[in-house]
Amino acid sequence: MSNVSTKTSYLVKLSLLAAISVVLMYLEFPLLPAFPWLKIDGSDLPALIGSFAFGPITGVAIEALKNVLIILIKGTETAGIGQLANFIIGATFVGTAGMIYKYKKTRTNAIISMAVATVVMSIIGIFANIFILIPLYMPGMSSADLMNYVTKGIVPFNLIKGLGVSIITLLVYKRISVIINREGFQYEGEKISKKTA
Repeated sequence: MSNVSTKTSYLVKLSLLAAISVVLMYLEFPLLPAFPWLKIDGSDLPALIGSFAFGPITGVAIEALKNVLIILIKGTETAGIGQLANFIIGATFVGTAGMIYKYKKTRTNAIISMAVATVVMSIIGIFANIFILIPLYMPGMSSADLMNYVTKGIVPFNLIKGLGVSIITLLVYKRISVIINREGFQYEGEKISKKTA
């Protein structure tokens, strides 16, 4: 298969995973009764699968593309801040997991990568909300309310989200990866190489 054909195949798969992510964003539901606006969906699942199959850059690209598409299709009620939050958290999760997994593609390392990614995502979620998201969206929130929101809302939400996406990925990735890599090629960053594993 030529490089052009391989790149085309890769772009088609990336676009398909992003489109699935957009669809999954519609299937959202509140997770914590005290914070009903924190809604969980499965849109990080295709991005994580893409990150495992093609590398962390692909996972981050899917996260970016799905948020751009959802704004174009559905619009935004938060002036884009909700989508920015979704991108920061999602990209951190799939990017971290993908970076760890690409060095040793085993089930054990996949579990380790997702566990580490969940912790990193939760930490980044704290700082992103304190220094970027809340100041942009609710600049008048008091320090006490902000810390309550972060500790009782953001942290448990991201931990549960990371755990849920990780479990589903473990259950489905092996089967899906066979379909994704059917041509026997793997895309990593700017380099296209024949898959050997």
